[in-house]
Amino acid sequence: MKPDANVVEVVLESKLKNVEVSEEVARSVSAKAGFGEEAGFQIEMAVHEAVINAIFHGNKEDPRKKVHLKFLTLADGLEIHVRDEGKGFDPNTLPDPLAKENLLNDSGRGIFLVRKFMDEFRVENFPGRGAEVIMVKHLTSRIQSNQGGTGREHEGNVASG
Repeated sequence: MKPDANVVEVVLESKLKNVEVSEEVARSVSAKAGFGEEAGFQIEMAVHEAVINAIFHGNKEDPRKKVHLKFLTLADGLEIHVRDEGKGFDPNTLPDPLAKENLLNDSGRGIFLVRKFMDEFRVENFPGRGAEVIMVKHLTSRIQSNQGGTGREHEGNVASG
């Protein structure tokens, strides 16, 4: 995908307080890219989860390591990169958060949520330099809350009279 207009880059220290900073940037960039409130919230939550994972799992909260964010506004949406300076990971080896044995775990749902909120998701590992989560949200997203329905389709046809 080719960038249409903007690239916003932010480098954050590996501190939890910076998760809020990443959310604010995501909120601002997604609004400027033309996303509505619901899609903007999904983008913000995906960034929130990816940045928490970068701080905790990637950088192990090492204050010398940074989290690198890049937002690319595209003609048809937004591409977001979240890179840590850790060892990398394979998302296919992560436990299923919906498995019975994992339902009560305190953590382990971040990547699951990112995948649900975004239209595209992938991880690129850079040995010795960290992992980069790349997420894309299209302006015409496959993730729509109601698909134009009334929310009462489950009731079937009710005759009035």
